[in-house]
Amino acid sequence: MPASSPEVLRTAVNFGADAVYIGGEAFGLRAKAKNFSMEDMEEGIRYAHERNVRVYVTANILAHNRDLEPVREYFRELKKIGPDALIIADPAVYEIACEEVPEIERHISTQANNTNYGTYLFWHKLGAKRVVSARELSLEELREIRERIPEDMEIETFVHGAMCISYSGRCLLSNALTGRDANQGSCTHPCRWKYALMEETRPGEYMPVEENERGTFLYNSRDLCMIGHIPELVQAGIDSFKVEGRMKTALYVASVCRAYRQALDEYAKDPAFYEANKERHEAEVRNCTTRPFCTGFFFGKPGPESMTYDNSTYETRYTYLGIVSNVRGDGSFLLEQKNKFSVGETLEIMKPSGQDVKARVLKIVNQDGEEQESAPHARQLLYVTLSETPEEGDLLRIRREEA
Repeated sequence: MPASSPEVLRTAVNFGADAVYIGGEAFGLRAKAKNFSMEDMEEGIRYAHERNVRVYVTANILAHNRDLEPVREYFRELKKIGPDALIIADPAVYEIACEEVPEIERHISTQANNTNYGTYLFWHKLGAKRVVSARELSLEELREIRERIPEDMEIETFVHGAMCISYSGRCLLSNALTGRDANQGSCTHPCRWKYALMEETRPGEYMPVEENERGTFLYNSRDLCMIGHIPELVQAGIDSFKVEGRMKTALYVASVCRAYRQALDEYAKDPAFYEANKERHEAEVRNCTTRPFCTGFFFGKPGPESMTYDNSTYETRYTYLGIVSNVRGDGSFLLEQKNKFSVGETLEIMKPSGQDVKARVLKIVNQDGEEQESAPHARQLLYVTLSETPEEGDLLRIRREEA
């Protein structure tokens, strides 16, 4: 699972991740994410390791000359806090990792365009433990890779989340249009923008770009979702299922993580039980902010049905309210409020076990001891009392469908 902050890392761990991947303050491909300071990483790694969960750190920029010595210093710092693996795309960065932190596993990022078994064998000879496959591979291609690589070489594959319109994420649109380089971690997602056509001799005269009058979102891919195809993924020999989303909220991470955890465990225990519950799992991964879903390249090259042409907005079924902490003897608890809610409303307590408990808001008290009828101010620290008492780490959400 991805984590954009220490709070989201703890959520991923609590809601069933086997491993969490995070970015430091440099050298990862999500410069706009909150990311982790060295102190945050050290604390996050400790928290995860105490619960038998691994932590991988992304260092997957395509490096320029100016980056190489700072990368070396960065890896020396990481050596002190002991992540379980580094995710790397650039060969020079990979060599620096071999020299500075040979004891830390090296995983090859999808950004390295890993599309064939020869590439896997190349990285295996150089000591890589795992390769993250390109999103452009089918299940048939992944099965062949599995057959042709050593057993100790691991395959990781994205199974859920946003799809990049460019081949393995090698996009130049952001840099060309805004000066922010996607390959240096600063993508502005111009694939989600609305476009029109302008003729050179008629500046300011915009002509619509339409396909069957549905809209002008030319590059707007649907999100990937493979929770309904766990058997095919397992039978292809994939070792690690990866979820995209280092810019996402704790609600997204909790919803997706819990659903895939349950689906995988059910399939391992009883494939028939998994099949009987597929619709429930598919419904659960929609209970956060998502785009419409598709299956990407797994079953062949995607066609027009994998795109959304009429808008670039998300579907939102639940609103994230915050994470429960400091539960007191009277049942009240501390909450850093993420979105507005009010006394009298009914919300849901989302538990890592899979249970969702409906509860009515009885009281909201600010840190000055004053009661409030609502919580309208983002990030306000509040003591909340519900009709049901939650547990530490439970997540609160409220159903407010917007799509």
